[in-house]
Amino acid sequence: MILQANPGASYTAYQAEIDEVIQQVLTSGWYILGKEVKAFEEEFATYCGVNHAIGVADGTNAIVLALRALGIGTGDEVITCGHTATATIAAIEIAGAIPVLADIDPTYYTIDVEAVRQAITPQTKAIIPVHIYGQPADMDALLTVADEHNLPIIEDCAQAHGAYYKGKRVGSMGTVATFSFYPTKNLGAFGDGGGIVTNDPAIYEKLMALRQYGWEQRYVSSVAGFNSRLDELQAAILRVKLRYLDADNQKRRNLAAIYTDGLQQLAIETPQTRDQGEHVFHLYVTQVDNRDQVMVALREKGVGTGIHYPVPNHIHPAYVDRVRSVPDNLPTLIAATKRIMSLPLYPELSHNDAHQVVNAIREVL
Repeated sequence: MILQANPGASYTAYQAEIDEVIQQVLTSGWYILGKEVKAFEEEFATYCGVNHAIGVADGTNAIVLALRALGIGTGDEVITCGHTATATIAAIEIAGAIPVLADIDPTYYTIDVEAVRQAITPQTKAIIPVHIYGQPADMDALLTVADEHNLPIIEDCAQAHGAYYKGKRVGSMGTVATFSFYPTKNLGAFGDGGGIVTNDPAIYEKLMALRQYGWEQRYVSSVAGFNSRLDELQAAILRVKLRYLDADNQKRRNLAAIYTDGLQQLAIETPQTRDQGEHVFHLYVTQVDNRDQVMVALREKGVGTGIHYPVPNHIHPAYVDRVRSVPDNLPTLIAATKRIMSLPLYPELSHNDAHQVVNAIREVL
């Protein structure tokens, strides 16, 4: 079976280096917020082209803490993309704010800028664009809207580590940006982990306190904070994998090119890349009619596929009555979720396996 995702393969790829740093951490006697976390924060900030990075427990916590650091909470509205992992929506609610979901651009799946404009009210306090699937959102247009209304932008980069928009890394354009290091991400740990980056020193200082009980000095909480810390083991592993991130992203693009070239002339829509953007293909998402039947047929041929995401957030039972959608019912997103299908894609996937996927799709279609 050709798996749709295979995070274990990244361990095999860098096993000797990862085993070495794990052993170093285990024998160091320091396991939380030590030198590995500090070094990773410095290296990741440099990689993203920003001044500060903060390691936290996971990507959901990253968004919660970013919102709290911006003073956003009960009764405030936060506009985000309807097409995202539920974590984005959950984080807004955990912070006490109200999620307002905007529809998507039909070509790139990222947040629709005109829907954002329509969604803004006096209660709006932030915009969270999601760089979905590894595709940068239309940041120039979003920054224009944000500037017009004096709103901060929190970039959700959970699926786009290393992507570029007009020569800038994602995460370097908003007021603050958040990352997940979940094992399947382009930069993935072997457990939970998250990060926040910013150029603003005041926000950085707030985040450093918020991630550990609001401490500005040990055991003294200056504000009400959280327990949201990246551990030394995950930081050490991420430091190894960060060194290879650009090369691994290029492998993803090479595999995506095999799919795009091989699926021409078939009744399947392949992903597009935004002009002046550099996609990092966290996922290779197609659209096809009779999607569910196609997935079953591909599985029978040994090809695993996925749906990211099958149920739009605004119709989840948990959120159906607790979010606002713009426009009502998010028609572009609803149409897409009936047809989207993610193909196998990770740096360790062989080109031979990618060609087998193409051949299987050709046989099915």
